[in-house]
Amino acid sequence: MNLASIIDQHPAESVALISRGEQTTYGELRHQVDGFRGGLVSLGLEPGDRVAIECGTNWYFVVSYLAVLGAGLVAVPLNPSNPTPEMQRALQAAGARALILGPAAKKAVRGLDRASLPDLEVVIASSGVDLDGVLSLDEVLASDPAPVVDRADDDLAVMLFTSGTAGSPKAAMLSHGNLRSNLEQIQQHPGRHQVASDVVLGVLPLFHIFGLNVVLGLTLYTGSRVVLIERFDPSSALEAVERHEVTIISGAPPMWAAWAGLPGANPAAMRSVRLAASGAAKLPVDVAQQIEDRFDLEVFEGYGLTETSPVVTIAAGTDAPRGSIGSALPGIEIRLVDAAGEDVYVGDSGELLVRGPNVFKGYFNDPVATAAALDADGWLHTGDIAVVDDDGYLYLVDRAKDLIIVSGFNVYPAEVEDVVAAHPAVESVAVVGVPHPYSGEAVKAYVVLQDGLSAEEDDIIAWCADRLARYKCPDKVMFVDELPQGAAGKVLRRALR
Repeated sequence: MNLASIIDQHPAESVALISRGEQTTYGELRHQVDGFRGGLVSLGLEPGDRVAIECGTNWYFVVSYLAVLGAGLVAVPLNPSNPTPEMQRALQAAGARALILGPAAKKAVRGLDRASLPDLEVVIASSGVDLDGVLSLDEVLASDPAPVVDRADDDLAVMLFTSGTAGSPKAAMLSHGNLRSNLEQIQQHPGRHQVASDVVLGVLPLFHIFGLNVVLGLTLYTGSRVVLIERFDPSSALEAVERHEVTIISGAPPMWAAWAGLPGANPAAMRSVRLAASGAAKLPVDVAQQIEDRFDLEVFEGYGLTETSPVVTIAAGTDAPRGSIGSALPGIEIRLVDAAGEDVYVGDSGELLVRGPNVFKGYFNDPVATAAALDADGWLHTGDIAVVDDDGYLYLVDRAKDLIIVSGFNVYPAEVEDVVAAHPAVESVAVVGVPHPYSGEAVKAYVVLQDGLSAEEDDIIAWCADRLARYKCPDKVMFVDELPQGAAGKVLRRALR
C-alpha cells in the first residue's frame, strides 16, 4: 500500500492541518494532493525518481510530501535553512530529478549551480524564487488529478540525510513498509495510542524523521489534526498549545528546556495536554522535573533513530523510572551486545541492536556503510550504548561513535572538520561535542593555525555558517598549538573532550 493513502479514509469535514493561521480539512487536503500528484506525473516524473522537498514545517510541505509519495516518487526532505553549498551537496548525493521549494527556501537556492546538477530537471516553487526554468507551485497544484501509484512494502518512499552509525552524512532509505510499520507499532503501544480527536503540536522540523513520521505521519494515519509551527518561539508556541487545546506534544529536549525556563509562563497553559514526549536526545532529569513542577505535566522519554523510522522504545504507559527510555515497541526486537557480539548480562552496558519491519533498507549508493550498519541477520547496529534493569527497562549511557547530537540533529565531526580545514589560515582541526544546557551538545572546534597566518574565532564560525547548516557550526573555537595524537597519528578526540 502506498503510504500516501493514509489520508483517504478520514471524514472530509475533519480538520487535518492548521498552518499559517489556515485550517485544511481532510477533504480539502485530498483534493489538493490529487491535483499536485497529477501535476508531478504530467511533468514526466516516474516512480522511483527522487524529489527533494524544501518547504519548512507548513502546508506546502504536507501537500508536496503526500503528492510525491502518491505518484510513486521518492521524497527527499531537506532543511530549507541550509546554505546553498549544503543543499547542492544533498541534491547531488540524492540524484534528485526534481526540487520543490516553499517560501522558507528562497534563500537556499541563491547561487545554486544547475550545471553541476545534471539530474535536476524540474524545479517547482511557491513564488519569488530567482532561478531559471522555475514552475509555479500553484499551477502544478491546479493540474488534473492522477491516480495513486500502488507501491509494495519494500518500495522506497523517503530518503533522509543522517550521519548514520558512522561516517559523514548519507541518505538513509526508508520504504513505505518501514514507515507504515512504525506507525502501527506506535499505535499498538498502550502508552502512545493516538486517536482522531487528538490535537498535535507540530513544532518539530519535517525534514527530520521525528517530525516527519511521529508527528505528521501518525497524525494523518489516525485522522487527528496537527498545528504546524514553522519557527519555535517558547512564548508563542505555549500560547498555541493553550489556544488550540493541544493534547499531544512531542519534541526534543531544547524545546522542553526553553519552556522550563520561560519567565511568566502560564502554569495552566498545558492543562489540555494528555501526552508529552521527548526524544532525539537525552532529556536532562532536572528539565523533566521543572516541567512537571511548573505545568503539572510528566514528560516521557523514548528512543529512536532515522534508520528505524524512527521509534524503538517508549517509556509512556509503563512503570519505567525517570531517565529510562522505556521498553521496545511491539514487533521490535532489541539486543545489548559486547564487543565480541555476545549478549550482555542485566545491568551491564552493551551496544543496542535493533531488528524489525521498521528498520531501514540501507544507505543510498553506499554499500560499505550499509554493511557496517546492518548485519547478515538483519540487526541494525546503532552505536548507542545502553543498559537494561531487572524490570526490562532501558537506559542510554553512552555512544560508541564520535557522533554529536545537537538539538536532536546528528553532526559528524569529520564533516565539520573538512569545512574548517578548508579555511586558508587553518593547518589542522579536530571537532568534538561538548555538553550544552539547552541543545544537549554543542560543536566545539580545536584549531591549529598555519605558521604566519591568523584568524579570529568569529572568522572560523562565519566560514562554517556559509557552508554548513547552523546546527553543525561550531559554537566555540579554541586555538591550540597542536592536537593530541595516538601512536598511529590519529587525533584523540577523547583527550580533547
